[in-house]
Amino acid sequence: MLSDKSRPVIEATLALVGSRIGAITPNFYSRLFAAHPELLDGLFSRSNQRSGTQQQALAGSIAAFATHLVNNPGTLPETVLSRIAHRHASLGITEPQYQVVYEHLFAAIAEDLAEVITPEIAEAWTEVYWLMADALIKLEKGLYAAQANGKMWTPWKVAAKTPAGIGSMTFTLEPADDTPVTAALPGQYVSVKIQLPDGLRQVRQYSLSGDAGTSRSFTTKLDDGGEVSPVLHNAVEVGDILEISNPYGEITLKDGDGPVVLASAGIGCTPTASILRSLAESGSERQVLVLHAESTLDSWALRGQMTDDVERLAGADLQLWLEQPEPGTNKGFMSLREVDLPANASLYLCGPLPFMQAQW
Repeated sequence: MLSDKSRPVIEATLALVGSRIGAITPNFYSRLFAAHPELLDGLFSRSNQRSGTQQQALAGSIAAFATHLVNNPGTLPETVLSRIAHRHASLGITEPQYQVVYEHLFAAIAEDLAEVITPEIAEAWTEVYWLMADALIKLEKGLYAAQANGKMWTPWKVAAKTPAGIGSMTFTLEPADDTPVTAALPGQYVSVKIQLPDGLRQVRQYSLSGDAGTSRSFTTKLDDGGEVSPVLHNAVEVGDILEISNPYGEITLKDGDGPVVLASAGIGCTPTASILRSLAESGSERQVLVLHAESTLDSWALRGQMTDDVERLAGADLQLWLEQPEPGTNKGFMSLREVDLPANASLYLCGPLPFMQAQW
């Protein structure tokens, strides 16, 4: 936990560092990639660097962690740390890389805050960083140890490539070697490593959209302006080999007999489809409410799979929102505030950020 010596320093400088962290992180990444250009090949997302998404994520996580330490003495933000650890594990992050990040991040902090930083401030924020890093390292070691194999990446052959709604494609994979396979949980994802036309390798996370267990299938939506999905949709063929990670993701179907609400929009239906498939395969008697928002019925990825699974479940109901409504559907955008949700339900929500933000 944060030491008594560092706590007042963090309290006094949190607003300042928080206001500058958005400027510090671009400097950090410039330093990091200048010293380690190999990290852009198969680890960091080039498109996220261009858009600033990665910088915002790092800045937000550090600021949120420090704020939690100040406001909740003696505790850690377990939910946030778990989410980050699963993402890191899916990328194969290793313990020594935290030292590399520390060196370049704190060089950027020292440069940006040169007029105000003191040894006491640097020491306190170093403590915050390593509290966060050590917590993540511990979680990630546990995640790696729980896998059926010790590999970061394993080869899988594309057994089928199936259209799944307008602009979406489902890739069904089978193991390409004898590496032991970890059973995935409904709602988890894998990282997929793709070589781009310029030779650079890029990684993206895709939710497993079909059966859980040791099978692997994921569904992607084509982004014409993206780097990875055009290669998957237009260049990858049946018989090709893809490198994928073990399954990760902390948001999974929890055991129990209470109601389940699966709410999604667009391609966000992929993890909810996996959860729904698991419920159908097990013959669950739980009350299940499936809510999905889409532009048109034909654009709904995994439509056939999801409607079939709803029909297989005696306690399931489906409600749709379409921008171009059809008989039996709702018009416009979904709002959970307008839905009669079952009491004490487990709610799973996935979709584009504006959709997610609109539900609260």
